Amino acid sequence: MKGVSTMVEEVKQIAQRIYGMRILLGFTEEEMADVCGVTLEEYRKCESGTCDYSFTFLLKCAQKFGIDMSELITGDMPKLSQFTIVRRGRGLPIKRRQGFDYQHLAGHFKKRMSEPFVVTAKYSKADEEGEIAMSTHEGQEFDYILSGSLKIQIDGHTDVLYEGDSVFYDSGIPHGMVASGGKDCQFIAVVMKPLETDKK
Repeated sequence: MKGVSTMVEEVKQIAQRIYGMRILLGFTEEEMADVCGVTLEEYRKCESGTCDYSFTFLLKCAQKFGIDMSELITGDMPKLSQFTIVRRGRGLPIKRRQGFDYQHLAGHFKKRMSEPFVVTAKYSKADEEGEIAMSTHEGQEFDYILSGSLKIQIDGHTDVLYEGDSVFYDSGIPHGMVASGGKDCQFIAVVMKPLETDKK
C-alpha cells in the first residue's frame, strides 16, 4: 500500500506533465479549465499539484492533449498492441478523490478504443444521503456491479444497482454514483470513446 508521501509525489509528477503538455501545445489555462469543466482557480490548483484529480479531469486533459491517459499518469507510453494480461489486483492504480479507487485494466495497451477499470467506491453515509456529485465526459460508459450496491444518478433519474446489475449510458449526460447499503461497492467500468461521426 502506498504511503501518503508517495501519493503526493505522484500527484506532483502528474501536475508537471499536465503543465508541460499545456505549454508544449500552446493551450491557455482558461482553455484547459473550460475543457475540464472546472473554474480557472480549480484548474490552477490541479496544475500546481496542490490538489488531487478526479478521473474525469484526467480523462479530459488526456483527450485535449491527444495522448493516452496512462501516459499522463505514469509518464510512459503504452507499448502493447496485440494483447495485455492483468492479474487480479495488479491493474494500473489510480487512487483519486471522492472515495473512488480505480485499477486500469489495459494501461499498457496502445491505441485503445475504451478505458476498462475495476472501481472500488468507498461507502460513506454522508455521500449516500447527500447530493451526488455529477460529471460528464465524451462517449459512452458501461458499469457492471461485482459486489455491494451502487446508487446512481443519470440526467435526473436515480436508481440503485446490485450485484450482477449493469447500466449502459451516454456519458455526455450528467451522471454520478456513490456506494450504498452500508458497505463498499466494487464494479467494472468501461469508458468508451465517442465515434468519429459523433465528433463532427
